[in-house]
Amino acid sequence: MPTYTYESSDPHKACGYCREQFEATQKMSEEPLTACPKCGGPVQRVITAVGVVTRYAKIGKAPSDAELRSHGFHKLVNEGGGKFRKVV
Repeated sequence: MPTYTYESSDPHKACGYCREQFEATQKMSEEPLTACPKCGGPVQRVITAVGVVTRYAKIGKAPSDAELRSHGFHKLVNEGGGKFRKVV
């Protein structure tokens, strides 16, 4: 189940728990929380970055030009001055 981040939408009605961001584990099919589970004050879901790990990050090497090409990607090399050259 995904973990969602929430924060108070009205700092004047916030408790110590919802004044700072807090996390809630919910099913994707569930409606977002509208009230703090501690004080009942209004909260809103915060969009946060998602960590993505690829197999290349695990082994510490970048994909080769052939691997990029086989997956339909293009590699661009910065030539400076805002110009890029397509390699793959």
